[in-house]
Amino acid sequence: MLDISTYKIAQVVLMARELERAEPELRAFIERLTEEEQASLVALMWIGRESFTSDELEEAKRTARDEATTPTADYLLGTPHLSDHLENGLDELGISIVDDEDDLVRGG
Repeated sequence: MLDISTYKIAQVVLMARELERAEPELRAFIERLTEEEQASLVALMWIGRESFTSDELEEAKRTARDEATTPTADYLLGTPHLSDHLENGLDELGISIVDDEDDLVRGG
């Protein structure tokens, strides 16, 4: 199970799509997340880029916590296609953020 809400993931995905304009906001948002939330976000990205499978979620989260050598925001913002990897990871885990994205886009 992910230790981050789908609403927060949706926020990261939307900001990552607009990285040129939203990088400072995305960096600050990621830095405010708890260690568990950050590890889940990294694990989700790894699953999305097929470094881990959906069955290996707990291992991916553990690896993200244990092997973090750079700030999570730096690591994620330095990852090409971040929003795609997060969305692919969500698909692999069978999680939808469509409603959360809609709420965010509408300003809800």
